[in-house]
Amino acid sequence: MKMSLLYRNMGLIRQKSQQYLQTGKKWLRNRPDKALSQAYEAACRIKNIETEQFNGQKITLNSAKYTENVMAYWQVSLNRDLMIIQLKLAEFHFYSFLLNKSKSVFVEKLNLIDEVRAKYSLENEDNHNEIISVSESSLQTNHDKVNHQSDSSHIENMKVNPVFNKTGAFPRSIGRMFNRITADFSPQAEEQFLKNFQISRKRTRTAVRFLAMLVIVPILTQYLSKQLLVLPVVKRLRGENLSQVFLNHEMEEEAISELKTFEEKLKFESLIRQAPLLTSEVREQKVKQEVHTIAKEFREKSNNAISNVFADILSLIGFAWVIATSKREVIIVKSFIDDVIYGLSDSAKAFLIILFTDIFVGFHSPHGWEVILEGFAEHMGLPANRSTIFLFIATFPVILNTIVKYWIFRYLSRLSPSALATLKEMDE
Repeated sequence: MKMSLLYRNMGLIRQKSQQYLQTGKKWLRNRPDKALSQAYEAACRIKNIETEQFNGQKITLNSAKYTENVMAYWQVSLNRDLMIIQLKLAEFHFYSFLLNKSKSVFVEKLNLIDEVRAKYSLENEDNHNEIISVSESSLQTNHDKVNHQSDSSHIENMKVNPVFNKTGAFPRSIGRMFNRITADFSPQAEEQFLKNFQISRKRTRTAVRFLAMLVIVPILTQYLSKQLLVLPVVKRLRGENLSQVFLNHEMEEEAISELKTFEEKLKFESLIRQAPLLTSEVREQKVKQEVHTIAKEFREKSNNAISNVFADILSLIGFAWVIATSKREVIIVKSFIDDVIYGLSDSAKAFLIILFTDIFVGFHSPHGWEVILEGFAEHMGLPANRSTIFLFIATFPVILNTIVKYWIFRYLSRLSPSALATLKEMDE
């Protein structure tokens, strides 16, 4: 009777799982169409703005037809739609690669999208060249210099030269001071200041958007690939076989510990309530129910651990794809990070260096590394080997500490001697 009820429940669970799987497959099949449609709608909105507001011309900040506030409104709409196009195209290519799906309507929509992207990608290239030129003049920080070729189409030849390669007979700050004074007396000073501000704002927005994509794309790839692709396949292959519940001996020991705790809890509840002890049949029945519950729990943990391995690999592929297809954004982010770091005060630089070293190579760092490595092993379904963890803690932080000290000795003493002096005083 009870076994038949168990089989009926298992059949109902299997039926529900198949329904969810069918719903997930249907949702997955519709993703390329939906993503491309959203990108196409964003491109159509840009085309409509061009037709209705700019006589079919490109949306530019230099348009004399509207005031500055109105142009800022159109620019925000343009940036939003271009971002939607970029994200949805990435989603479209990802799901199209998974499903190997192609339609003739895709070509028509992609033509319009490529037409809009090509038009404004040229504008972005010009803006990037302006960013590079400004960083070499009035917007240049005290240690940042970006070199590029005159042809913006060869962006792979562009590189950022480290500031410590630039030396001269006089301090660079003196030359920058005279250049700043000369620029302030220029008749185009206000116009140039506004233009520099717009370029700097565009660069900051591009850098922040790209950094957000570097975080969001891997996370979404890992989650979606695990829930929609990897986990259903793993569950189907492993099935309900009781011999495949545990991945390692640590899981088995943890399950046995939970079962012993449950048995002791039954005895404790019986004693504290001053009730008669459970009969052996009732006790065995409850233990069996708990065993099935524990087995189901650890089967899910095992399935999740196996799925995490493949989902993490796909996440790394997504991260590498974003980096490989965004060379211009990588250059902008590098320039942006250099501006932020070199714009910090000497005390702030010293504070961040001490904070970093104390967290990762300090006195209390072994405990943090131990927690991180145990969490990683559990995430991958691997046994947390104590000898391996302690060997890693005994070597890697030491290597990291050596690299930090070499960087401080080799580069920080030349880039910012005052920051090095502040670091020594704060460290003492």
